Amino acid sequence: MKKTFIIHPFLFAISPIFFLLSNNTEELSFSATLLPSAIVLGFTLLLLLLFRLIIKDNKKAAVIVSISLFLFFSYGHIYYLTEYWHIGGFSVGKHRYLIPIYGLIFIFSAYFIIKTSKSLLNFTKILNIMALSLVITSLVNIGIYEFKTKTVGQNNNQITEAGEANTTDLKTASVLPDIYYIILDGYAASDTLKKIYNYDNQGFINYLSAKGFYVPSKSRSNYAMTFLSLASSLNMQYINYLTDMVGIESLDGKAAYKMIDDNKIMNFLKSKGYKSLHFSSGWGATDHNQYADINFKCSGIENEFITLLLQTTIIYPFTKFFIAHAKRKRVLFTFSRLSEIYKIKGPKFIFAHIVSPHSPYVFGKNGEPVPDAELKMSGSVSKNRKNYLNQLIFINKKVKILVDEILSKSTIPPIIILQADHGTASTLVNSEDDCWIDNPTNDMLKERMRIFNAYYFPQGGNDLLYDSITPVNTFRLIFNLYFNTNYKLLDDLTYFSYYEIPYKFTDVTDKMKYD
Repeated sequence: MKKTFIIHPFLFAISPIFFLLSNNTEELSFSATLLPSAIVLGFTLLLLLLFRLIIKDNKKAAVIVSISLFLFFSYGHIYYLTEYWHIGGFSVGKHRYLIPIYGLIFIFSAYFIIKTSKSLLNFTKILNIMALSLVITSLVNIGIYEFKTKTVGQNNNQITEAGEANTTDLKTASVLPDIYYIILDGYAASDTLKKIYNYDNQGFINYLSAKGFYVPSKSRSNYAMTFLSLASSLNMQYINYLTDMVGIESLDGKAAYKMIDDNKIMNFLKSKGYKSLHFSSGWGATDHNQYADINFKCSGIENEFITLLLQTTIIYPFTKFFIAHAKRKRVLFTFSRLSEIYKIKGPKFIFAHIVSPHSPYVFGKNGEPVPDAELKMSGSVSKNRKNYLNQLIFINKKVKILVDEILSKSTIPPIIILQADHGTASTLVNSEDDCWIDNPTNDMLKERMRIFNAYYFPQGGNDLLYDSITPVNTFRLIFNLYFNTNYKLLDDLTYFSYYEIPYKFTDVTDKMKYD
């Protein structure tokens, strides 16, 4: 009898991973697939050996494993497809119904494969070809995308370097201050909290003011989304030129991601003797920085890609608790380690992107776990104002503790920036399809674009700050104040764009006027 290699179980095991990456190439890198691929391949090998031991037939064992993998990775897709299906008042898309159905499908399929007397040689060949085709298709799509974005990244470096302002030598100083750049993702402006969330945040603002912070009352973000906002603020420039580089209808985020990773602020400070310290956020662009001197990462395997992958599998209903725990652990870890940075000798630039009070909402107002937390980063979860507010109240408490620790234990007065990348979107989301409303009102834009922003500048630096400052000017001002540079302050502009068309920028500065 002719023999054929049995490779389809291993290919079916990794094909969902590569498929997921190929559909999220704008936000994720190929390296994100390495850990889950290793885990799934190891599990597939063990499963294959187990069924071979039981059935005593290689081909039958391999087919059963492939069926198992198909059912395992298809569950999440079927669940989300049927979640809102109703037949005669009966809700079809429930875990308690789908899981038993999947179990029965596996049992009957396995029974049929075991009992059949037919040779599975040709079927094995077909499965090999099908699995190989799936993997190759995804890899080709990923490869084409990587090739295109590599060219964009090279062009982007040339543009950003050409636009850099002239600088002079560092001021004569015996000491250099640590610089903490802490992004509190999705932290809304005080007027937004009062008007939309019916919450007065003045107590927290008063606390910061009493500690010596300047809290601008009219601050706005420059862009509506995190990857655009951080690419702009970390490079001290507007990035509208990316539209011409990637195309106005592109979803490509890699050029902006590269700007976040290899940014001007970090490079400038490293040239002046600073160490660059980076805290993992769990979100693609700021999960790791290959150019930083030290990366702080919370133990555990939870990250954006693994979370997305688990949501497609049959074990997702059973892992929600562990994912929520991992997200809580990451935020708590970041606050804890930030308070210990003073122990590292020498001047330091610390960048910490904390994905909170942004969803998912996993903290109550006192830090307690949230039962049945909806582990979504966007969409209708934004409408849960109560959970957002509870999480914000807890983050306020952690920030107070952190500020006290930094200021009391730093031997040299530090520079501290507490800044949101954008506001909230509770009024902006269309509940029918989880997308943003096509024609947002001025009030919707204000909710999204007005932000919390606070600065601690020692040695009288607060005197040059102003109420309407935006993130793009943050480090231009810092470098001019403390490093004797001659950066020109830019006009404080605000550009809105949609997730579906991120590079179609609309200037909404005039609509951001405060009452």
